[in-house]
Amino acid sequence: MFIKKSNINTLMVVRVIGWLLMIEALFMVIPMGVSLYYGEYSCSKAFFFSIVITFALGGFTARTIHPERMDMHRKEGFLLTTLIWVVFSIFGMLPFLFSGIVDNVTDAFYETMAGFTTTGSSVFCDVEILPKSILLWRSLMQWIGGMGIILFTLAVIPMLNKSGGVQLFNAEVTGITHDKLRPRVSQTAIGLWGVYIGLTIFMCVLLYLGPMDLFDSVCHTLSCVSTGGFSTKNASIGYWDSRYVDGIVILFMFLGGVNFSMLYNVIHGKIKSLAENEVFKWYVLLCVVGAFICFADLYFRGENRNILDCAMDSMFHVVATITTTGYTVENYSWGQFSIMILIILMLSCACAGSTSGGLKIDRILVMLKNVKNEFSKAIHPNLVTSIRINGKPVPYAHAQRVVAFLVIFALVLMISTTVITMFNIDVFDSFFMSLSALCNVGYGSVLGEGDIFASLPSTVKWLLTFDMLIGRLELFTVLILFTKGFWIK
Repeated sequence: MFIKKSNINTLMVVRVIGWLLMIEALFMVIPMGVSLYYGEYSCSKAFFFSIVITFALGGFTARTIHPERMDMHRKEGFLLTTLIWVVFSIFGMLPFLFSGIVDNVTDAFYETMAGFTTTGSSVFCDVEILPKSILLWRSLMQWIGGMGIILFTLAVIPMLNKSGGVQLFNAEVTGITHDKLRPRVSQTAIGLWGVYIGLTIFMCVLLYLGPMDLFDSVCHTLSCVSTGGFSTKNASIGYWDSRYVDGIVILFMFLGGVNFSMLYNVIHGKIKSLAENEVFKWYVLLCVVGAFICFADLYFRGENRNILDCAMDSMFHVVATITTTGYTVENYSWGQFSIMILIILMLSCACAGSTSGGLKIDRILVMLKNVKNEFSKAIHPNLVTSIRINGKPVPYAHAQRVVAFLVIFALVLMISTTVITMFNIDVFDSFFMSLSALCNVGYGSVLGEGDIFASLPSTVKWLLTFDMLIGRLELFTVLILFTKGFWIK
């Protein structure tokens, strides 16, 4: 079949990937330094070779490829965003393989993608036996992926602002619409990353003042602010059995689920914007109602007689679920009603523009208001209605995109669940794993993963890896690459 030549500026895309690989190599220097400090010399070699390979290939690509034009448009934005998340995972898995911690590509790639997408599911049954440098690299990957690889690039490579920065920004940042905080995209990226780094430093200090040592404080800060969920302990946050730690983690998981543009405005004195934000109010309401339901379930089922413990544990798991962080503090026998509530929270998740995954409350509100309008039109056909979020009308095109997103999400979830059941895995477990991967939560079963991911067939792991990727990049950015129209001129 004759296909017109593509007009995608692939050489520019490849060159930018080269720049980004050099940045990834620089990030690897941090865990290599930790490995030297703790005397983990086999890991030091693994990180050294990973750094050399990644930086050399990135530098070679950036220096030898000279595209005829430097501009990038919408197609290049989609292509670069998808490719860089895959490429980062390919090179990010090298330390796992070179150190011998993982002996196959499937598990190494799965672990790395779970890190960068902040999903937090793991193939390791016992993380406490892992070298500290590997534990730090797992958490650092989540921190990088939390705010976004492309967004970080726009902050450190301002020249991309002139060659498609807006397209890259829109392709990676989650949500229905994307508001720029400053006139230039690079300035917006710097502002958002500034808030992100500020929260990271503040949380790390608070955790270090508690029972955690410096290493655990750093690792859990990186994975909490990014709503990733990787831990240095098998019992997750429950290892410390500290209400102080629980409270700090709840607070920063919650902040990780807030739109970072909103946090930026609050930090710059626009506190009113938070109180008047409709999405934020629903986010708070869902957390409170969900926690109350789970509290009632735990208390009246006799799982824990201490009211304060029930309240704290319920709030912790609800916030960990709605923000897609996936931390746990206790293994409870949850009632069926509470399980359903937690699944709903996994779907709705937190605010757009945050580090959390899932459908986002913004889309749920648009869908519900759209349904309400359709009911009104059924009674009054000539009625002119509009969807308003935070007092502003939502364009019809955006509402249609939300509907398309929800339909595609449901189809992908159904297909993924069906494929997993082919490997003789229980229907509910198949559904829950697919949902968890698509929403970037990381649970293998309700409120815990156990060793379920380690024992999965390789095909299922690759499928869940793909689910994690398209879930983090919100479907369209990745799936559009599989359409014929994307590649023709």
